[in-house]
Amino acid sequence: MKTNLKFGHKKLYINGELRDASNGASFDVICPADEQVVANLAWASKEDTQLALSSAQKGFEYWSTLPITERLDWIDKLRNKLIENSDLLRESIMYEVGKTWEGSAEDLTSITNSLKYYAEEIVKRHDINIDDKEGTHSHYVKSQPLGVVVAFLAYNFPLLNLGFKLGPALAAGCSIILKPSEFSPLSAYIIGALCKELNFPKGVITIISGDVENVGIPLCESKIPRLITMIGSTETAQKLIAQSSKTSIKRYSMECGGNAPFIVFDDADLELAITIGAALKTGNTGQICVAPNRFFIHESVIDAFTDGMVAKFKNTVIGFGKENKPDMGPMTNKQSVLKVSKIVKDAIAQGGKLIYGGKPINRKGFYFEPTIIRMDDNNAAILQEEIFGPIANIVTFSSKEEVLELANNTDAGLASYVFSKNTDTLNYFADKLEFGEVQLNGVKYDIYLPHGGVKNSGIGVDCSTYALDDYLAKKRVTKALI
Repeated sequence: MKTNLKFGHKKLYINGELRDASNGASFDVICPADEQVVANLAWASKEDTQLALSSAQKGFEYWSTLPITERLDWIDKLRNKLIENSDLLRESIMYEVGKTWEGSAEDLTSITNSLKYYAEEIVKRHDINIDDKEGTHSHYVKSQPLGVVVAFLAYNFPLLNLGFKLGPALAAGCSIILKPSEFSPLSAYIIGALCKELNFPKGVITIISGDVENVGIPLCESKIPRLITMIGSTETAQKLIAQSSKTSIKRYSMECGGNAPFIVFDDADLELAITIGAALKTGNTGQICVAPNRFFIHESVIDAFTDGMVAKFKNTVIGFGKENKPDMGPMTNKQSVLKVSKIVKDAIAQGGKLIYGGKPINRKGFYFEPTIIRMDDNNAAILQEEIFGPIANIVTFSSKEEVLELANNTDAGLASYVFSKNTDTLNYFADKLEFGEVQLNGVKYDIYLPHGGVKNSGIGVDCSTYALDDYLAKKRVTKALI
């Protein structure tokens, strides 16, 4: 076992216990800022996965029948424990994904807000009465905990993503197996250790990670899970559905990739649009599912918009650490740097003009320059690829009908953005954009606002009271009136 690591060795959290992998396997967590190993984690075997599943089933049987007041008391204890250890959790996120210290606060507050919000929402759920048209029966619909949940998490927001699943699952009365990404499992493992300190009820929360063959496929193919939920790419979602549907009918809640259009009209508040557009591309180093992929800018303001974006990117402070206070950190892994490098190369090959940036930064770590490319071909193939990095592809348009067709020309449908001072224009796009979210003249996300996509961008929603529906089974009870 390695020693002198910043975060040491972390164990799997299964059946209320911290344990090493049954086969002794472990995995190194690499800090993307300097490529140094910062932690070593137990890496689950198939045997560990089977134990996780069976204990989660027992955990569900206990948790789902626990009086709701006791369930909410445990949720509150967990929330307080996370707040008490906020610095440790934020540091782990900073070191595992390269996030700025300021950016790590969003992860921490997202999970704690989720636990609080769903604890409040679940008590608002009541039986729903249905009138009997003939007057011969009484009917009501009650909601009950669905069962064991398996959650596959993306690497970009380690605790935000985890919180979006953990909050509604616990509140609904479900047990949950959390499988963090191999690129950001550290903070999740730390939560497992905190659950152990609390003596959280066994099997209710499970945290494991490992190879696809040993963890991913067994979790999907098991008949135990009733819900498979995830945050990740569309391709990953397709694989999970294919694997999990072989053995039983399961419910799915999946937030998949996006290809967000960012539409700026000639009457827009240009400085506002530039500020928000640049922030969405440099925030979390552009590794955000709702970050704009395609910047559609009216032909009369495209030069001013491009110049404004260049100025913002030139002033972006890139680095790592609390003291340096960077605006943007490294990408999370080497694969991401290779991917965005290829995107730049392909965009130029498809007629794009490199305006700013475009290459990895020559320093230790996985850094990449914020980049701007002007695309002359509105239908270039590269505009159909999710970037997931600090690259802004800028495209011109002349009419609202033209840009609507361009914006909707994608299999994805997660987030979209429109900037204009014309109310009719905003209403037109609110109605006709084929995306799960339409943001007009600004951007806002919060736990009480539904977050989800259409087309290939997902099933169901995260956040808001609507997310609870995925974790609850509806049962109709009908009684004959005698």
